[in-house]
Parts: sequence; structure tokens; C-alpha cells
Amino acid sequence: MLIPHKKKILFLYFELAGYVVACMEKLAAKYDSEVHVVRYPVNAVAPFQFKFSERIHDYAREKYSNEQLITLVNEINPDFVYVCGWADKGYLAVCKSINKRVPVVMTLDNPWLGTLKQRIASLLGPLYLHQFFTHCWVPGAPNAEYARRLGFKNDRLIQSGMYSADVDLFHQYYNETKEAKENKFPHRFIYVGRYTELKGIRELWQAFSSLNDNERKGWELWCLGKGELHAEFPKNDSIRDVGFVQPDQLKKYLIDAGVFILPTHYEHWGVVVHEYAASGFPMICSTTTSAATTFLKEGENGFFCQPKSVESVRESLLKIINSSDEQLIAMGKKSVELSKLITPDTWADTIMSLVK
Repeated sequence: MLIPHKKKILFLYFELAGYVVACMEKLAAKYDSEVHVVRYPVNAVAPFQFKFSERIHDYAREKYSNEQLITLVNEINPDFVYVCGWADKGYLAVCKSINKRVPVVMTLDNPWLGTLKQRIASLLGPLYLHQFFTHCWVPGAPNAEYARRLGFKNDRLIQSGMYSADVDLFHQYYNETKEAKENKFPHRFIYVGRYTELKGIRELWQAFSSLNDNERKGWELWCLGKGELHAEFPKNDSIRDVGFVQPDQLKKYLIDAGVFILPTHYEHWGVVVHEYAASGFPMICSTTTSAATTFLKEGENGFFCQPKSVESVRESLLKIINSSDEQLIAMGKKSVELSKLITPDTWADTIMSLVK
């Protein structure tokens, strides 16, 4: 009796995040596959701590020259290769050495904006990228347009759902906090992300601080993160600086917070939006948050605001504050429903659908 070949899946990654590890673990468990991950060190601004099962083999990119990396990959002999973009020349050398013997998938999370840089890439991409990659994997519709312009014309060559939150974990948070919130909905906004200008945190602080007591109606703002704008954190008793929190430590903050907000200037995707949808949060997102095109429906589970606009953020805050608790609870349920559109299961299924 022939023993089935255990599929080997190789990831050539930059900065790993907890939600990616959850997807890899789902892939390994659901399909009894062997996962190999070459990755860069974690970002000091988001110092995630990872715990890998025995199914996942972890390699530090900085320990391998380009030639050593090719040797390592030849020893692994993968059935599928996932590559983060095209910036690492060593990763590209690996792709070229594989010579499309197996699916080699380039990931792309940039939405098409029509910038000069993107237009140049769309001219050169079809000539350059296809010597390395067989497919392109994108998070959603805003990114698929760019993939098409890079020469991935066939729908099968462009896969969506590249990013997924650890939906099981955040659904668990929802189920564990649901009853308490239905009894007394917490009047607190929660921001989760880096304290940087790009994330719109400065406009959020200014907008919330501009609310007078009558407008604010007792609502608070909690901020979870760290970054270079920390020195500007407002001195306001209604705004709390929590700092960076590991995903498995979030529950104690989620039970006391009610509405998620991300007023970013520009977000390639934004997995955090998916996470808080799965946690049952109404939300406010800027119109330039790509993930919100999937997980936020205006008026159904939250509101959009304009990027870089203190006044627009302020108006969105007031829309939430002036909603009833019953309306906010219903919005949270809608968020959970939308969060199921992409999951680690669908992520794993996509990879295995391409494995030969």
C-alpha cells in the first residue's frame, strides 16, 4: 500500500504576525502538511511572540546567504512556494531555481492607486515577474486590479483571501464577552495599531479631544499600541494609553471596549479590521482602509470616515455615540457575520487548491 506523500509548503516571509501563524497551523493540521517558514526578525514596534507546533519548521533569514537559501530549499523540496512580494533578491533566486516545477505564488497587498511607480511596474511586471511566479495572491478586490495590471490576467492566476485573522480566537472573544455587552454595552472606543501619522492616530486624538462633555456622553477612547507619536499622547482623562498587547492578552480589554476605530490615512489591507469584526465590534474605518471594503458596510455595522480629516472622524464618533445600545449590539452581530467571509480554513483551502 502506497503511503500518501505529505505535502511540503514553503513560505518565504518578511515580518511574521500571529494571524499568519494561525493560518499556517490550520493548513498543517487540516491537510496533514509540513510547513517551512523562512522569515525576517519581528518588528520592534509590534514584538509578536510566536509558538510553533512541531509541524512548522522555522528558519531565520539572516542566517542564510542567497546561495545557502537555495541549498536549503532544494533540501526541503517543496510542493508549493509562497513568496512575500519581490523585494528580496534571495527569495527571487529561489523562485528562479525552482523554475515553476511547482506553484510559486507571489503575494501582493498593494491596492491599485494609479501612481507613477505603479504604472511603471505595470509595464515592466508582465515582462519581469512571470519568470519567477506562476500565480498572484491578493487580499481582496482593491488589490486584484493591480495584479491584473502586472500581467496575471487569468482569474485562476489571481487568488483572493491572502490575509485572514485568527478567526477562531476572535470569535471566542466575541462569545465570551457577548452576554456582558448585551447587559451593559461599554461606551468605549478602542484603537489598535502603531502610534504613527500614517494610522491617523493624531486626527483621532484631536477629534476625540474636541468633544465636549455633552457630546461625549461619558464615552472613552482606549489606545493599544506604541510608536513614534507616543510623546504626543494627549493628556485627557477620557483617553487611555494601554500600550502594545499580545493577541492572547486582548480579552480583558475587549470585554470593556465597545467600538473599534481605525482612521488610517492609507492601509494596504488591515487584518486588525477583520479581527475586530470577528470579535463582534461595530467599527469606524477610513475610506482608504482596504479591509473595510470586505468587513464594513456603511450604516450596517459601522461608519466610514475620510482620511486625514479631524472633522470627518469627529462626525463618525458622534454617529456612534448617538446610536442606541441596541443598535450597536445589532451592528456587532453584523460584524461577526461579515468576518466569516475569510477564515484560516478558506486560506488553507486556497493553497491546497493550487498544490499539484
